Amino acid sequence: MKPLLHRVPVRRVLCVLLLLLVGVVAVRHRSVLAEGFGQLATARWPWLLAAAGATCLTWVAAACTRQGAVVQRLPARRLLATQFAAGAANHLLPTGLGASAVNLRFMTVCGLPLARSSAALALYLLAESVGRLALLGALLIAFPGALRLGTLLPESAVGPLLVAAGAVPVVAAGALALLPRLRGALVSFLRTALGEARSVHARPARALALWGGALAFPALQASALVLVGRSLGLALPVGHMAVAYLAATVAVALVPTPGGIGSVEAALVVALVAAGGPAAVATAVVLAFRLLTVWLPLLPGALTLAALVRARVI
Repeated sequence: MKPLLHRVPVRRVLCVLLLLLVGVVAVRHRSVLAEGFGQLATARWPWLLAAAGATCLTWVAAACTRQGAVVQRLPARRLLATQFAAGAANHLLPTGLGASAVNLRFMTVCGLPLARSSAALALYLLAESVGRLALLGALLIAFPGALRLGTLLPESAVGPLLVAAGAVPVVAAGALALLPRLRGALVSFLRTALGEARSVHARPARALALWGGALAFPALQASALVLVGRSLGLALPVGHMAVAYLAATVAVALVPTPGGIGSVEAALVVALVAAGGPAAVATAVVLAFRLLTVWLPLLPGALTLAALVRARVI
């Protein structure tokens, strides 16, 4: 008799669980979905179609960045489909974990050893973070009055943030000092990651894909918000809306909620109001933007993820 695990259709069960999880998330946020659809009904459709186009291009930018993080050529169509599926996984699991797990599995299936796949993942995350912060910094220099930081970040929050920022490196240093095995594993990983980074940057095409995609991804996301804002008549300068989006996403990067659901909406509303937008219109724009970029692609993304799992692409 075969072991029970071998007789259970694990991949089929995973596919069903993915769809059930989408249903659970949708039911939990049904009021947000209803309000978002209501806002879309009053929007000007040419602007919304342009926002949808910008959203689709974010998956292309993510695929470019993923390819730029590895020397080995990845299958382009499967890579693009994986980014679409990873977006759905990212909204079902704590921020970053879903997409990282999907892409790590995809690279290992493509033949990359786990150490190199992990190094490529770390390089992608670093490039995406640097690209987002660089774009935010450039926009803040270009539009110095785009954001009232006193409104966005209360004085009472500065102290805890500084304490947390100081405690993290201290705890990490203590753990490395007390756990030699962990220190050895980290040194080995850093050696592999640095080697992969040197190999990638030795190829101009890979370096261009990595950093070009890392800059294009947040720029396209911000463009989608700007276009949704225009569709609903938000009277803010384009640069101010882009700064608000980037500042909000940077602020919630450490909040471990699935896809930032809840935290991103709140931060975006606060950021748009801090940039000078009326609260009611800012709320409407955020609801419509999140519906367009998160909720509408969620079910087809989950179906794509299920298909890739069944086809053993991931």
